[in-house]
Amino acid sequence: MIKLNHTIVYARDKRVSSTFLADLFGLPAPAPFGPFLAVEVDNEVTLDYHDADGDVAKQHYAFLVSDDAFDAIFGRIRDGGLAYWADPGHRQPNQINTKDGGRGVYFDDPSGHVLEIITTPYGVAR
Repeated sequence: MIKLNHTIVYARDKRVSSTFLADLFGLPAPAPFGPFLAVEVDNEVTLDYHDADGDVAKQHYAFLVSDDAFDAIFGRIRDGGLAYWADPGHRQPNQINTKDGGRGVYFDDPSGHVLEIITTPYGVAR
């Protein structure tokens, strides 16, 4: 068995970025773990936020969510006035995609990372 356990997410401000994700996704508050603030998602993977020394290299993090979770998260994105796109290159603003019969949307976190929520894994037909 092989499962992803955690990944380190470098941020301009670990508290701001980790709280942004936890609040937007309706998850428990970030938990301190050594120099990190950890946000745990439902499959027991943690995103361990760490303050970056200098510039933050933009990364992409995609989350598979249920339809109900998509509705809740996307509602918070719109209610919060966050910019969102149907594509990772930010060329289709204020739209979601419907690839493979699901729904997906991209948005940026406070450190510039591109976050994505999808209801169906790409390449898998329903």
